Amino acid sequence: MKLLHIDSSVLGAMSASRQLTTKIRAKIVTANPGIDVEYLDLAADPPGHLNADSLGFAAGQSAELSSVQRRENATSEALVSQFLSADLIIVGAPLYNFNVPSQLKAWIDRIAQAGRTFKYTDRGAVGLATGKTVFIASSRGGVYSTSEAARAMEHQESYLQVMFGFLGITDIRIVRAEGLAMGDAVRAEAMRAASAEINALNFVSADESLVS
Repeated sequence: MKLLHIDSSVLGAMSASRQLTTKIRAKIVTANPGIDVEYLDLAADPPGHLNADSLGFAAGQSAELSSVQRRENATSEALVSQFLSADLIIVGAPLYNFNVPSQLKAWIDRIAQAGRTFKYTDRGAVGLATGKTVFIASSRGGVYSTSEAARAMEHQESYLQVMFGFLGITDIRIVRAEGLAMGDAVRAEAMRAASAEINALNFVSADESLVS
């Protein structure tokens, strides 16, 4: 069994989402001591955003890839192969300006590859990255889950659910801490509740099914 742990917050040790992903990881490793863990810190080492070189073509170019394009292809290949090999994925996803961090979006753009993680058919797109479980550690300065108006403003959890679902992942679990910028007491309670939710998760051994 393989676990891929991804953080994307730029706040380092002050990050709420990083605290939550660390707790989820510890819970999984405790249940599966021999699990193979890989870690990506997208804030420290972000993949480049998509451009003509990372897509492998440029206007008027010859059929031969340039050195820059080969380097970009190698980056994309490493990221998609790592993603496909993981059974469990933890994603730390703070809400920045109503969306996910651009570094996390850049990673998603690299792993969303036709023929690798999804395919087009005559009946529409079909996800190929099936059989995985994704844990999303969601952190938000405001409260977006309690009203339709606020839910319409967030494109963080909703985007990640759609994106991972598009890739074929149906088991997506969200641990949320919100209202983190609304005072110390609200922040402390939000983190306490999120930590309690993580503690309540029940991970059985790698020889059995993952349940909660």
